[in-house]
Amino acid sequence: MASALACRLARADSSSSGGARRGASGSPRSLRVESVQRRNRLSRSRDFDAVYRHGRSVSTRYLVLYWFPRQDDETDARLGLAVPKAVGGAVERNRVKRRLRELWSARLGRIPTGRDYVLIARPGLAEAAESRGFDWLGERLDEVLGTATAA
Repeated sequence: MASALACRLARADSSSSGGARRGASGSPRSLRVESVQRRNRLSRSRDFDAVYRHGRSVSTRYLVLYWFPRQDDETDARLGLAVPKAVGGAVERNRVKRRLRELWSARLGRIPTGRDYVLIARPGLAEAAESRGFDWLGERLDEVLGTATAA
């Protein structure tokens, strides 16, 4: 009986769930901020379509940002993420989305209110972000945001 309990505890300690996976995002713990709240997210396809059809865009090698002003100017900016399968498998796409959400939430105070944004990752972003780091990805986001906020 005691050996069965010890075996279960050993398996729980050596499993990849929990601590080992938490560090896989590659983002520094000191920069951890609260994720993008639900009210700051685009989730309906009609919202995405409105931004695509009526909005403006800017693109770089790794990111495309569409933005569209809403009628209710006083609300916070909303973000929708599109990470296509060409970026990588599900694990890589989800990692890219987590990182982009974290970077977005850190910059939320500098982003103009009353706009909807759709950020699209291009193929090659996952590998480039992995090799160049979290700060590099933040610089790429600042690059497209700078152009969008200037317009």
